[in-house]
Amino acid sequence: MSTTRARSIRGRRWWALWGLMALSAVGFAVGSVPPYLSGDAADVPLPLNPDVALHYLSLMVHAVPGGLALALGPVQFVTRLRVRRPKVHRVVGRVYMISIVIASIAAAVNAAITISGFAVQVAFFILVAAWLYTLAMAYRHIRRGEVQLHRIWMIRNYALTFAAVTLRVYLLLGLQLSPSAGFEPIYTAAVWASILGNVLVAEYFIVQRTLAPLARRQQRREDPLVSTPV
Repeated sequence: MSTTRARSIRGRRWWALWGLMALSAVGFAVGSVPPYLSGDAADVPLPLNPDVALHYLSLMVHAVPGGLALALGPVQFVTRLRVRRPKVHRVVGRVYMISIVIASIAAAVNAAITISGFAVQVAFFILVAAWLYTLAMAYRHIRRGEVQLHRIWMIRNYALTFAAVTLRVYLLLGLQLSPSAGFEPIYTAAVWASILGNVLVAEYFIVQRTLAPLARRQQRREDPLVSTPV
């Protein structure tokens, strides 16, 4: 297979995966955020803590910026936009960053008052810490002009953001495949699976799409006689 054809196939695969991710993210954001804006706590799909009057409000504060970040994230991975419209990329990036910070603070509050159990609390606290840490690392590297490292950390950060989508997918699958198990154990398993699964996918993507191409380019620079296999 020629190098050009191989690149073309990889490009089509990337766009297919990107399109699926973008549609899932935007669809989820559009479908899940409105119930939190209705003003009626009964519209919220998650169980509320009856002893905390502001639980609904904290969920809303998390859902709105979280949904915005989820919808904006895919745009930031389009290379053409970054190259041709760097100002747009920076503005969207700032909005994304602010949204994550607000959503993370609200998520920490929600984790502290959730009635879904200790295992879910631990998972959400880990998610919040990782969410903020990966965002801080991405910001730190772009401030230093380290674009490649910035991209790597943003991939990790958005994988955690996208856990909102995969959590619902796992939850629906679990309820369909094993309805007798009950909502709480399935929800707990879905929370952990969404976080751990997305982290693994992100690391695989980083290796395949970022680190491996860099290694190949470095090898060609060091040894010009090395040719790409056909």
